[in-house]
Amino acid sequence: MSNIYPVFRYPNARAAVEFLRTAFGLTVQEVHEGPDGEVRHAQLRYGDDLIMLAPGAGPSARPTDDDHRIYVVVDDIDAHHERAAAAGAEIVVKPFDTDYGSRDYTARDLIGNVWSFGTYRP
Repeated sequence: MSNIYPVFRYPNARAAVEFLRTAFGLTVQEVHEGPDGEVRHAQLRYGDDLIMLAPGAGPSARPTDDDHRIYVVVDDIDAHHERAAAAGAEIVVKPFDTDYGSRDYTARDLIGNVWSFGTYRP
């Protein structure tokens, strides 16, 4: 079972799910919609591997530095957050509880890559 998952953001998450399925052969594991019917989160598989995607990219054809990231599952978010902060990671979002039962935080590494950590296991 993996602990590291790539996360991609798209201006139109529903179109991205269909494109990744049709063009690259990924299979849809889960799609979660908001009250407005828009895709809020999706999980797609390629063999035993999984990616997650969500809305959020700007309208340009090229992603920004926040349109893709790595999600890492950890057991103790607060201890992990303290360790990262002490090591000099830029904390973008402090630890918080989600409405789907995870505890998460987000940080940037030494060159600005965005890393999300949480207890949610896809």
